[in-house]
Amino acid sequence: MAFKSLADFIQTLEANQELVRIREFVSPKLEIAEVADRMVKHGGKALLFENTGTDFPLLINAFASDRRICLALGVNSLNEIEVHLADLLKGFLGPKASFLDKLKLLPTLKEVASWMPKSVTRRGICQEVVMENPDLTKLPVLTCWPADGGPFITLPGVHTVDPATGTRNLGMYRMQVFSPDMAGMHWHLHKGSARHYHLYKELGKRMPVTVTLGGDPAYTYAATAPLPENLDEYLLAGFLRRKKVELVRCLTNNLEVPSDVDFVIEGYVDPAEELILEGPFGDHTGYYSLAGYFPRFHVTCITHRKNAIYPTTIVGIPPQEDGWIGKATERIFLMPIRMTVAPEVTDMHMPVEGVFHNITLVSIKKDYPGQAPKIMSALWGAGQMMFNKIMIVADSGVVLTDYPALARIISENVDPVTDIQFLRGPVDILDHASTSYAYGSKMGIDATRKFPQELSITEPLPPSPFRGGAGGGAGGGVEVLQSSFPEITGTRSDLLRQGISLLVIAIKKSEKQHVRKLAADLLGNGFVPGVKFILFVDHLVNLGSFSQIVWISANNIDPQRDCFYIDREPGVKFPTLCIDATRKTREFDNFQRDWPNIIVMDEKTILSVDEKWPRLELGPLVPSPSITYKALVVSEGAVSKEDS
Repeated sequence: MAFKSLADFIQTLEANQELVRIREFVSPKLEIAEVADRMVKHGGKALLFENTGTDFPLLINAFASDRRICLALGVNSLNEIEVHLADLLKGFLGPKASFLDKLKLLPTLKEVASWMPKSVTRRGICQEVVMENPDLTKLPVLTCWPADGGPFITLPGVHTVDPATGTRNLGMYRMQVFSPDMAGMHWHLHKGSARHYHLYKELGKRMPVTVTLGGDPAYTYAATAPLPENLDEYLLAGFLRRKKVELVRCLTNNLEVPSDVDFVIEGYVDPAEELILEGPFGDHTGYYSLAGYFPRFHVTCITHRKNAIYPTTIVGIPPQEDGWIGKATERIFLMPIRMTVAPEVTDMHMPVEGVFHNITLVSIKKDYPGQAPKIMSALWGAGQMMFNKIMIVADSGVVLTDYPALARIISENVDPVTDIQFLRGPVDILDHASTSYAYGSKMGIDATRKFPQELSITEPLPPSPFRGGAGGGAGGGVEVLQSSFPEITGTRSDLLRQGISLLVIAIKKSEKQHVRKLAADLLGNGFVPGVKFILFVDHLVNLGSFSQIVWISANNIDPQRDCFYIDREPGVKFPTLCIDATRKTREFDNFQRDWPNIIVMDEKTILSVDEKWPRLELGPLVPSPSITYKALVVSEGAVSKEDS
């Protein structure tokens, strides 16, 4: 389904009772983000802020539910897109034995042709109003979190072209607003626009860049999609909306943009110019991404449609709105992975706690020994899957979203010594745990049933003595641990009673290599027999929330560095994988990079939103999610300081 405008999509949301209009003034500086965070974490609706202190209303949380992401993409279920894409791919990739078989492709080719973007020579609706003096500060750009470097545009469609081929790239990169006509362009090291930037730099030329906001939600989704290089994102948008995208030429550069978006911000990046310090920014990992140097985007023109609406989002501790965008990617791109990379894959799932790149769960139809490690290698080599940190491969038929059942399968099928693979390679630049920027390690866990050739000779584990509850309740094993080791502030051993061979230990570190020394004592002296996985977390972590444990742990490890074994005797390891998911410091871990803080809202903003809440017409007061996470913050600001 094609939407004529963002306002058209808003009408659809409203007709489906998925939108709330807020007429009370709420400040774009922190307050809107606080309201949105409360609503998204409690299953709230899309929010249209009509009084932003600017001429433009603001839409947020537009995709933040299963229902709304489906409405945005014009389907009743995301599986509809998967099925349609599968039919197309099978038609093109299947064998064509006869001329008649080839003729059968004609309707499909006609359908594909109807999605191809089309250039027109007239002006677009997006150019109805031309700002006399282009001024980014006239837009209700959010300052999302207290330690952010400033206001950030968070849902931009960034348009660039390859200077040699003219091939377009549409990406989404946050943009910090520094002045009315200048912003930072935070394009990541591995992304298409960054590659274009380096090509222009080699040529010694200015790089034209245009940013769009709004229009059909399919444009926004397409900007986030992990498409192969040189595949036009507007072809994907045409497929999703079942209608080609009409493109118009910008007024001050030669780039083309959809004619029906809400805002067009034209400009350029000069590769010869000095970079600007951009950030910090409260990012989708739930931690701040720290300040770094990025190109300057100079604005030459801003146009917009009459009655334009400013779309935005916030990211932070999951769940956030981007989690549903990620779910769409998970479904849409499963079939292309099956058809082109790994046909044995039967399902794939990225838990929200894994913030897209940290955790990927995969199921396969296993036919031969070694197939799970082969799949890991294949997927790690496929486009943006190279950023994945932890991959778990299970058998076909395993329900990947049933986390307790999957954890039991891992406990049954995995030998921690022989069924876990480690690999070094590129990681997301937002990975704060890697020893080096953008370079770290990955861990693959083979949780499939094993063929005889894959079985290890590791001796069976003895039964575990632990019977304690979450947070370290009564029970022999737990009591002994906490009385024998004062640095242990809590344990979570209830999982063992559920057939999940995982013991979580909270530790207050006070010396160098404390986690490794503690692990050696625990295993070497027989305190923790019969446990396949021991996870060490900081004493500040809420052991009662397994979701919080998983989110923090996946963020805080560089697998090859932080996952380790203890030798029982020379050349023989205990059959237990120890995982150090604590915060790393220079003092205790010789970690030389700055460690970022977890994102929470400041007390002043929380109290201000509490006071305004009755006038927002959002129902009973929803408390700030930041209250839950404040205990995890060890210092003020974006950097987690060691001496706090």
